[in-house]
Amino acid sequence: MRKFYDVDMREYTTFRAGGRAAEMVVCDTAEELAETVLSLKREGKPCIMLGKGSNTLFTDRGYKGTVIRLGRDFRAVAVHGVSVVCGADVSVAAAAKAALAANLTGFEFASGIPGSIGGALFMDAGAYGGEMKDVVTEAQILRIGTGQVETVAAEEMELSYRHSVFQTSGDIILSVTLGLKPGDHDAIAAEMNELTRRRNAKQPVQYPSAGSFFKRPEGCFAGKLIQDAGLKGLSVGGAQVSEQHSGFIINKGDATADDIIRLMHLVQNTVRDKFGVVLEPEVRIIGD
Repeated sequence: MRKFYDVDMREYTTFRAGGRAAEMVVCDTAEELAETVLSLKREGKPCIMLGKGSNTLFTDRGYKGTVIRLGRDFRAVAVHGVSVVCGADVSVAAAAKAALAANLTGFEFASGIPGSIGGALFMDAGAYGGEMKDVVTEAQILRIGTGQVETVAAEEMELSYRHSVFQTSGDIILSVTLGLKPGDHDAIAAEMNELTRRRNAKQPVQYPSAGSFFKRPEGCFAGKLIQDAGLKGLSVGGAQVSEQHSGFIINKGDATADDIIRLMHLVQNTVRDKFGVVLEPEVRIIGD
């Protein structure tokens, strides 16, 4: 277990913006994680789990609690038949590469999703017509109330678009098992390469961002609504609605969290006034 204090959270989030956290604890084992969580709970101190920071923004005023990250024991990938078992801190890209190496198909859609596999399950991440709920079979979790490690089936996770039971239960994902199918190595690689090409062509991958900023409203796309509202390229400070893809808010180099949040509200208010649609952020905003 490693502890750090007064941590600059710009270094741990893909937005590269935001304030500082009072404390960060990196837990290398499930035992350390349980000890940390139960201790913080007894002391009444707030805490939050953080994966690769791809869907999180810390406010400029920072976070007075403890940020918990997963270390050594949560970074392994194992293939058993058609199952790929990933520690929660394994990147989604690494999980996709492991599936490719084992000639397993079904996870190609996720190969370009940033972040950890645990974070992807937490958010039911998806892309190009696929979602985590399509491939997850079970997960090992730490029950936040008892500190016990349990295995839960996908049916118990309440997975739906950008939602899982973990968002309300607070239980912590330790590992994720993907159920895939045998496939042709070259075909899998070709599909992954094609999705990468499409992503690089359509998304502002050269700038710090949190990926698609808003959830998809029912019956339409957030990016199209934002573009039709005339907001493409709109800036607040160093934050901008991407000129390449209106569904992205990007950091042009010196954005503060406040810039990003102010731009988010401006986009939400404009789209609501023009089209009567309320855009909900995918991004978790943490802090005071």
